[in-house]
Amino acid sequence: GDGGTIDIGIQALSGALERGTDFLYICYDNEAYSNTGMQRSGATPLGAMTTTTPGGKKDHKKDLDAIVAAHNPVYQATACAAYPQDLFNKVEKALTIPGPKFMHVLAPCPPGWRFPSEKTIEMGKLAVKSGLWVLYERENGKLTITGASKAAMKKRIPVEDYLSVQGRFRKITAEETAEVQKTVEDTIARLQREADGIC
Repeated sequence: GDGGTIDIGIQALSGALERGTDFLYICYDNEAYSNTGMQRSGATPLGAMTTTTPGGKKDHKKDLDAIVAAHNPVYQATACAAYPQDLFNKVEKALTIPGPKFMHVLAPCPPGWRFPSEKTIEMGKLAVKSGLWVLYERENGKLTITGASKAAMKKRIPVEDYLSVQGRFRKITAEETAEVQKTVEDTIARLQREADGIC
């Protein structure tokens, strides 16, 4: 999970990546400590309400993928449960590559994010279409944007379309929403430069 990876277990993950351990690590990320009641984790986004941030989190989420990328694993990818074929293809590929591999999977959580369970797939797709979650692979340092994120790199829905349909963002301010949107644009620009070999 995100808490066990981004907070509690990051030292063990870092050590295994640095040593070049032959393994595939998959972080299942629902952006909170859900097993113990939806407390804030390092993956909880700005403005999200949790049991320990009832007024909305005031900090940005930790950039786990940048931390992992600094270790130069042979394979790194992001995925989302709303796009199962993309997820399957990346796991299948990763298992054929020797060395340290890492996957970060966004998993929308109906009770924690406060939306109806029948909207789970839609919520994952909104995250990708808004650019808040970018699907990509990084193989031996080369980044490739994948799946639905190819279209989102060119044309995105506003982040407000994603935030406004989740109860956890009920208290997010207009300023925080604008800050989230700016973060998305900055991230998209950085990843596009990397994919284009410009960075």
